[in-house]
Amino acid sequence: MRPDAPIERLGVEAFTIPTDRPEADGTLDWDRTTLVVVTAAAGGRNGLGYGYADTATARLIVDALAPRVCGIDALDTNRAWIVLTEAVRNLGRPGIAAMAVSAVDAALWDLKGKLLDLSIADLLGRAHDGTPAYGSGGFTSYSEGALVEQLAGWARDGLPAVKMKIGRDAAADLRRVALVRTAIGPGTDLYVDANGAYDRKLALAQAERFAGQGVAWFEEPVSSDDLEGLRLLRDRGPGGMMIAAGEYGYTPADFRRMLEAGAVDVLQADATRCGGITGFLGAAALAEAFTVPLSAHTAPTLHAQIGCACRPLKNIEYFHDHARIEAMLFDGAPAPVNGALAPDRTRPGLGIELKRADAERFRI
Repeated sequence: MRPDAPIERLGVEAFTIPTDRPEADGTLDWDRTTLVVVTAAAGGRNGLGYGYADTATARLIVDALAPRVCGIDALDTNRAWIVLTEAVRNLGRPGIAAMAVSAVDAALWDLKGKLLDLSIADLLGRAHDGTPAYGSGGFTSYSEGALVEQLAGWARDGLPAVKMKIGRDAAADLRRVALVRTAIGPGTDLYVDANGAYDRKLALAQAERFAGQGVAWFEEPVSSDDLEGLRLLRDRGPGGMMIAAGEYGYTPADFRRMLEAGAVDVLQADATRCGGITGFLGAAALAEAFTVPLSAHTAPTLHAQIGCACRPLKNIEYFHDHARIEAMLFDGAPAPVNGALAPDRTRPGLGIELKRADAERFRI
């Protein structure tokens, strides 16, 4: 029998990293990203989890979650997840609370892997050695030159698909999509993401126009809250164009409602929002039950580990902001090889460590 390893303490830090240039999508502009890092200690080891959130998330972890999780055996990740989700019951589980739970859950899984000297991929049991990745960026704030340069670069690097933002100007969207298609050539799949900026009729019209450029994936053509609208796009959109949504799923019920509505061809889930590794595995089970493929939204380092164990996983979003931050601040962050992300299984847990000297200038 192994000795118990009760969680001794939970720490949290936050870092705000400026973007390398102004960024925008169909509905939002930003020039910085906040990284919340959680550390969990037990049995002489330290686990690390993270998420992209707000300082309010860090405060919630300190005030509401750390006192509740300390003392739980570090290997009992399911027990800890139940306690964490119960702790935010009266705060409203979606949003900030779910992102706080997610970061803590990731840290506890990393700790468990380190205690057992196993990578998360091996701890969960691998279904794949790696997962296809797609380059994601192409922000609406980019000039046409910068847009083409970024997406064509990913295509040259061998990523099987690239994704660009649309939604600020319908006419400009058509021109920019055509430019990207020419730049990446016919051998790379082209995805577009409106972030819910279109209404139903405009989304349908744009889908037909995008089909002429071979667009294979239309993400959030309408708001992800408009399940009827997503279903309309899925039913009436061009053949061969997948409708994707789900990045704002925070609870299992969110994913179940989307799947029951027949709203998507591809379900998206984000382990930094949907309850961490534990929550992501739940989303994967739901996707598999509905025979719908799953796609991991952003946070590529985190999803590279989980992806190996998820049978229905289609791909991982290699999102420019997060890929850049993770390469800057995490030792062990993987980069795509031959179009796929695969974890280093010789490193236990998530396989990463915070580069504290490099992160210090971004601390808040």
